[in-house]
Amino acid sequence: MFEIPEYVTLARQMTESLSGKRIAKGNLGNSPHKFVWYNRKPSEFSALVKGKTIGNAYTRGRWLFIPLEPGHTLVFGECGGKILLHESESLMPKKYHLSLHFEDGSALSATTQMWGAMELYEKGQELERQYIKGMRTTPVDPEFSPAYLTALIQECAKEGSRSVKGILTQDQLIPGLGNAIAQDIMFKARLHPKQPIAGLSSKQIKDLHRAIVDTVAQAIRMGGRNDEFDLYGKPGRYVRIMDKANAGRPCHECGTKIEKIAYLGGACYFCPRCQKLD
Repeated sequence: MFEIPEYVTLARQMTESLSGKRIAKGNLGNSPHKFVWYNRKPSEFSALVKGKTIGNAYTRGRWLFIPLEPGHTLVFGECGGKILLHESESLMPKKYHLSLHFEDGSALSATTQMWGAMELYEKGQELERQYIKGMRTTPVDPEFSPAYLTALIQECAKEGSRSVKGILTQDQLIPGLGNAIAQDIMFKARLHPKQPIAGLSSKQIKDLHRAIVDTVAQAIRMGGRNDEFDLYGKPGRYVRIMDKANAGRPCHECGTKIEKIAYLGGACYFCPRCQKLD
């Protein structure tokens, strides 16, 4: 699944390579998928996007926004898979869930392997969509400060028990993060996935904040994770410290064997020595 580093990379590349292109035609996929969410019928989508011009793409959390001028915004959200630019229509994949064909002969395809939203809104209406409306501060926003994270943790601690992994990956409390990048964040902060957030010291919160900001920034600089692809079909260069490839191998900090557990709907990888559960 795309997380904030991949979406930031895609938005930047789209602004560089798609901005100003005029759409000749657009289609909602030729490969049915019950977990791809559309808000338009195929004929309606095709009619609305024809003749539109691509604007500067941008992202918020795990949502990608592509202005189609005049008057509409194409939204990709919570997606996994590939969003690719093709120099020629002949290079399009045989199966896709959305395509835009441009007057210069190039094309954009989007496919998902799991689930995701691919929706077209009248400009401004996308801000009312569930999960976009009222979105909290993201790790790339200037407002995401140690003080902000402290207040968020205090708020969540009052509502009930929640773990470090929970605040990183559940309920979009920190939009843009997912299970994959959270593993490295927890390792760098030296926090166990099951560590309750209630009772975290001010130093632990500062370490967690630094780990979030630094890990996200590094992954963005490297074009996303190495198991995800950018607009041109190239994998990112960020190699995770904690993932399935490292389970059972020595921790590069202390040499202790990295463990794997199932927790909160996904696998967790951690060093039991560096990330002790208090």
